[in-house]
Amino acid sequence: MKDTVVVFARAPRLGTVKRRLARGIGDRAALRFHTATLINLLRDLKAARRFDVVLAVTPDRARFRLPVQIQRIGQGRGDLGRRMARALGGYRRVALMGCDIPQANAADVTAALRGLGTADAVFGPAADGGYWLIALGPRRPADLFGAARWSTEHALADTLKQFRHHRVGFIRRLSDVDTAADYRQYLAHKA
Repeated sequence: MKDTVVVFARAPRLGTVKRRLARGIGDRAALRFHTATLINLLRDLKAARRFDVVLAVTPDRARFRLPVQIQRIGQGRGDLGRRMARALGGYRRVALMGCDIPQANAADVTAALRGLGTADAVFGPAADGGYWLIALGPRRPADLFGAARWSTEHALADTLKQFRHHRVGFIRRLSDVDTAADYRQYLAHKA
């Protein structure tokens, strides 16, 4: 049985994605960035053929087309931690990642899943104190995320408290694109 990677994303709709980024670059540019990053990531993950790929989308029943065939599931209700825990549940070995890290790729997921050979959990830390990927083996805390302060510099540290009795590994630190400044930095490095 293949490992699974779950990509967490909002449905690509004008005015509903990357709202902090949109405040600085506009709704249309934010939607273009979100859609392009999501499509590029899904294509790369599917091309690797090393794992099953699932897109966990919100709103649950959103209808939209993508140029890549992918299994879709709804994220369901609740805060980010509840939705992520639900998406991670049912898989023996699984990685869950966001779609707003343009540098993230299938090699990162492969490294995280390989890390589960010696760790119970592997994180892809983000430069802002959060994380862009979590990979889990079968040995997990009952409450995966506890009282994590999402969208803050404390998200990774808060989550790691739940894993204090587990072996934890890390893959490379990347930067997500949440603001216009992040976007400008991404464009400068892309060129």
